[in-house]
Amino acid sequence: MALVTDPMVNREEAHVSVPLIDVRGLRGGSASEVRRIADEIGNSAREIGFFRITGHGIDLALVESTYRMAERFFDLPDGVKRRYYIGLSSNHRGYVPFTEKGDYPDEVDRSYEAFDLGLDLPHDDPDYLAGNRVLGPNVWPDLAGFRQTVSAYYSQISALGRLVCSALELHLGLPSGTMTTNMTKPVSQLRLLHYVRKKALTDVNSVNMGAHTDYECLTLLHTRNPGLQVMTTGDQWIDVPVDPHVFVVNIGDMLEAWTNGLLRSTPHRVLNLSPERFSMPYFVAANHDTLIRPFPELVGRDEMPKYEPFKAGAHLESMLVRDFPYLKNLCLRDPSTASVRETITITNPFEKRMNRSSS
Repeated sequence: MALVTDPMVNREEAHVSVPLIDVRGLRGGSASEVRRIADEIGNSAREIGFFRITGHGIDLALVESTYRMAERFFDLPDGVKRRYYIGLSSNHRGYVPFTEKGDYPDEVDRSYEAFDLGLDLPHDDPDYLAGNRVLGPNVWPDLAGFRQTVSAYYSQISALGRLVCSALELHLGLPSGTMTTNMTKPVSQLRLLHYVRKKALTDVNSVNMGAHTDYECLTLLHTRNPGLQVMTTGDQWIDVPVDPHVFVVNIGDMLEAWTNGLLRSTPHRVLNLSPERFSMPYFVAANHDTLIRPFPELVGRDEMPKYEPFKAGAHLESMLVRDFPYLKNLCLRDPSTASVRETITITNPFEKRMNRSSS
């Protein structure tokens, strides 16, 4: 049962928890079993936008090895880590230092660093050569075993993401492949995150990562430490239980728009509850040029679509400009990006529910 931390929570909200779903039957189960699991996933995605999965098939020894690689990298001297600074990359890959802070008003106590990766494409990939900032080769630190371990984890977690998307297709009554055929060269990202609570900090409810929605289709997260909170439909914050045997899944902006609002991109945040915290979110996304607009099957005959079309890559890039000062500075200096400059001051429309809520 999730622990409610908001003292103003009402009685109904006090019983809200993040569902736990066993998904092992999605692989090789009977048609009725696959349908039952798909509906469990879909109903959770509709009702709260967050759920947890067990029977996921991810090698937990590989998970721990990936954590160890992240810990080894973040333990390097600052000067060494900065050799891989994301601002030196040509396609938004590499080390994100503590100083690279976005525009989140509740991140007054932010203190985390990250290492960002994506689909590892060759240096002669045409999209990369064309200047696409969210596709191309990864930046790999000179750290024994890092590339091999993280690549193996990326392969497993990305396959799990496609499996969950396939289940959602079934739940929604969409033809098989409706989403996944648009994920052949996705702008999906893996973040290795290292949170550090400031020693002088005494407020346990202070926010380390500010309240936000995720920009992609859905997120798969393994976590070993408390601190992650999700906003309920009643605009209250509840804690996501910690269990190293499960993965936390949440719906993102692209999937909310694709489903015409049937699935919910849910705000969440991270509190400063631990002196040190590691997590590894993987963001399942569509291909860069995929036009995200409500599937016709999910729009009523006499209903207008609730979302204007947008391209997956364009939405991600605009939100990254908001989140990364180095990208904002690039846009301000580059006259060819005049149209992108408008994104510097906009807010994410999928966060409007969060913006009207008190913390």
